[in-house]
Amino acid sequence: MTKAPHPDQMPPHVPRRSGAWNTARNPGAPEQGATPRVEHVRITTPDLARRAALGVLQKRMVFGLVGFLLIYGILAGRLIDVSVINPTRPDAAAIAAELPRTNILLPPPARAEITDRNGVILAVSLPGAALYANPKQIGDPGEVARQIAAVIPALDPGWLESRLADRKRDFVYLDRGLTAEQELAVNQLGIPGVYFEDIEHRHYPEGDLAAHILGGVTPDQRGIAGVEQYFNKTLTADPATPLRLSIDIGAEGIVRQETLQAMTDYDGIGACGIVISARTGRVLAMASLPDYSAGDLGSAPANDRFNRCVSGDYEPGSVFKLMTLSMAINSGMIHYWDRFDTTHPLHVGRFTVTDFEPAHIWMAVPHILEVSSNIGASRIATILGPDIQRAWLKKLGFFGKPPIQLPEAQPAMYHPKSNWKLLTTMTVSFGNGIAMSPLQLISAVVPVVNGGIYYKPSLDDAGPPPAGVRVMSAKASLIMRKMMRNVVVAPNGTGVYARVPGYLVGGKTGTAQVVGPGGRYMKHLNNASFMAAFPMTNPRYVVYVVVLQPHATKKMMPFCHGFTTGGYVAAPAVANIIARIGPMLGIMPRSGDALASAQAALSIPVDPTAPPGRSALGPGHMFPPGASKYAYMLAGEKPPAAIDEAAHDAALARTEMWQPLGATAETISAPSAPIIGGAVSHQTMNVTPPFTHAGG
Repeated sequence: MTKAPHPDQMPPHVPRRSGAWNTARNPGAPEQGATPRVEHVRITTPDLARRAALGVLQKRMVFGLVGFLLIYGILAGRLIDVSVINPTRPDAAAIAAELPRTNILLPPPARAEITDRNGVILAVSLPGAALYANPKQIGDPGEVARQIAAVIPALDPGWLESRLADRKRDFVYLDRGLTAEQELAVNQLGIPGVYFEDIEHRHYPEGDLAAHILGGVTPDQRGIAGVEQYFNKTLTADPATPLRLSIDIGAEGIVRQETLQAMTDYDGIGACGIVISARTGRVLAMASLPDYSAGDLGSAPANDRFNRCVSGDYEPGSVFKLMTLSMAINSGMIHYWDRFDTTHPLHVGRFTVTDFEPAHIWMAVPHILEVSSNIGASRIATILGPDIQRAWLKKLGFFGKPPIQLPEAQPAMYHPKSNWKLLTTMTVSFGNGIAMSPLQLISAVVPVVNGGIYYKPSLDDAGPPPAGVRVMSAKASLIMRKMMRNVVVAPNGTGVYARVPGYLVGGKTGTAQVVGPGGRYMKHLNNASFMAAFPMTNPRYVVYVVVLQPHATKKMMPFCHGFTTGGYVAAPAVANIIARIGPMLGIMPRSGDALASAQAALSIPVDPTAPPGRSALGPGHMFPPGASKYAYMLAGEKPPAAIDEAAHDAALARTEMWQPLGATAETISAPSAPIIGGAVSHQTMNVTPPFTHAGG
């Protein structure tokens, strides 16, 4: 087989082809040996400019791409570093702030709460909402007023429209006491120009209980009455300090209920009931009627807002004989076995002093208190005279404002010293011609029953018990307790309806005439009261109830027989209060030998005889040394040329006794054994208008 020649060895005239000789030429190719043709291309200036711009754009795109890649590379590297290589721990506080809270606490209220002595809340501030509007943004005031009044019926549409139509203002309150339901209802109305403001509301969970004590606040939470006003700075301090009162809300409810029952049964125009500690002067309960709900102070009638316990001045009537007799026995000039002429009425000018139930006998001091003899009290007061009487009353606070934490407290009303003559001395002795608040009166009775220690009345239960002041001897106080016990247990005592089985109650009735607008006593009108303490062996509490202008209603006629005296009207209310609060306060009734023994220790004869070696005042011996000239004048006798000044001054000094108790002061517990001997000292004060008569 013949080998094919290499292409390079092929003759020129033989065409080449792949793998073989190719004898064909490409189309358009020049002939073998021909000269190639040249094509000319024309490039214009715009083409060059376009190409230059494209070149610049390409360079910028390259640079941008490189830049982005660099930035993303750095970020990617940083991300890998902080999340993988060196991870950053999250801040614990930041995480805590982002976590949901299931126990969210509201900010503390701006006004502190008020509690009773046992911690029961009496007043507290809670968050609420106020409704206000911008009248300039209100389209149709009348329509908006109708819409709001439809969901808050208490708002008057006319008043709302007038508020919303006041285009001169850009802020007006519409309601500052919205309930949650009302807030939601108004919000659903979607009224432009009507808004809500977060505020605090003062709430009084006990309603009308202790309303006059608590008082109330303005819509902006500022105290305007009662302890809310008196302690306003304390309640709004930063931080606000809760106020604990001496009030026991359980006892408060009982006192209010029983006092209201007495006022209702006898159709009285008002009443007051008070319970005060005989050991500290702190007020346990104080109810003034009619009353109001503390949360409605602004809308309550003026008559309901009036606090009769501290703002009303009333003649006390025969309850004031407790002042006269304690003053007399404490002075040392009078002893409980002395007897005085009550055989006939006393005439001074055009005035006559009589007894409610005349006995026409010479009465000893216990008998005078038991049957409430005005004549006997007048005889005793004139022996002591106006100086001793005024000193006693002044010492016990009757010439000033009672020091209680209530802005509404008012001072007593009394005659000036220049007018304190014979008639005033007589009428004041049985509670006429002087007027004071019930709180002022009960505060003065505390030392009469507790062993002779005076305490300023108080509503504040914070801190240690207040310090007392000795104003009376323990012996005189014990004698007074025995005589007060007689008023309740003696068959002829005016306070028999104050008896409480198992409790040693002592007291004094009071029936005072009512002074009319012209300064004269009104006919057939009186105020009925009863003052009591228990247990009389060692008194812990003093109770006082007064019903203003009671009437012998058809319901009570079979019981009171047409009388509206303190013994019929107020004494039963006091008995009910003691029976109900006694066990609650840990004072249980006695029975059997314990009761009999305690009663025996408190017994005192109605007509006692003088101890051996002692003389008694009575027929033929009517005046002790130092007796005032008024005693002689009242008896129709000529006064001696010279009064025994030494005896008078000694009695006055005992009357003015004022001994603050120190850290080691004696206890105020009353001795249980009977005391037959002397008396002690105390003080006196002033007051007076003329009077005709008053019963026990």
